[in-house]
Amino acid sequence: MFGFGQSIGIDLGTATVLVHVKGKGIVLREPSVVAIDRNTGEAVSVGEEARRMLGRTPGNIVAIRPLKDGVISDYSVTEKMLKYFIKKVCGKFVIAPTIMVCVPSGVTEVEKKAVIDASMQAGAKKIYLIEEPIAAAIGAGIDISKACGSMVVDMGGGTTDIAVISLGGAVVSTSIKVAGNKFDEYIIKYIKRKYNVILGDRTAEEIKINIGCVFPRMQKLEMDVRGRHLGTGLPVNLTVNSDDILEALQEPAMQILEAVMSVLERTPPELSADISDRGIYMTGGGCLIYGLDKLIQKRTGINVMIAEESVSCVALGTGKALDNVDMLQKLDARRKIPKY
Repeated sequence: MFGFGQSIGIDLGTATVLVHVKGKGIVLREPSVVAIDRNTGEAVSVGEEARRMLGRTPGNIVAIRPLKDGVISDYSVTEKMLKYFIKKVCGKFVIAPTIMVCVPSGVTEVEKKAVIDASMQAGAKKIYLIEEPIAAAIGAGIDISKACGSMVVDMGGGTTDIAVISLGGAVVSTSIKVAGNKFDEYIIKYIKRKYNVILGDRTAEEIKINIGCVFPRMQKLEMDVRGRHLGTGLPVNLTVNSDDILEALQEPAMQILEAVMSVLERTPPELSADISDRGIYMTGGGCLIYGLDKLIQKRTGINVMIAEESVSCVALGTGKALDNVDMLQKLDARRKIPKY
């Protein structure tokens, strides 16, 4: 249980919510899934318990992900989810914590307002917003206050955010809705097209984690999965291999590579030289798929490094940024962190 005025950093991800508490580190890491009772509108379960219900609920209960592509798609459910997580982290008697929430670069004012409103309704006293690449850079241990270019590729579940950061702000940035969840979709489509078998979302994610790749592996891997045959409608066993998944993921991998190249092409020459010397930092759970760093390094000729604790970088950076809000606002007057 924490005291009044607790500072909390929230990585409000499409796939996972991470919460950082000042002085405690990462205290919560749960799927951003809520199970809702259709009849009452109340949340039956939230987080890991709700994730286990995906695709397995009776008619009166629906398990949903209230965030899509990094932004809120269901405001009321997001509010319930945030309220549950804040209460779980802070305890029953804590009132009005200060919260910093990360948002994808390039989100609209309407999307920002949805995050702010949901956080306020969930019980926050003050709300700050920070762009994901900035938070990821801070969490990866990069000193963003220097007049030196650093490039960050943050790949989560819903979006891949790419930014060149200098003096505390993003000089060039882009956000594309191609990330971990989109990889799952491409695996499902490929297996359906090649084997006439439909897989569930969780099975596709397990394939991606265990044998997925976007760069040729030294050794071919195989995995046995179960799905439903579209011809007979019956359950079937299927063996898929890493070469299948490499082919399935070529298109989304190329979209991410093109976005990285686009940001590099728009980067001022002085900062390009810095990036060439310092390399590209990759963060987020999505970047852990085999070979994405190798693919980008081969095509750009720039050294690519996956940050330590890459999955937690955004949450860690969001928490640390609360200690330096004034500094971040002063470093780049054009990029104020909204405060509400």
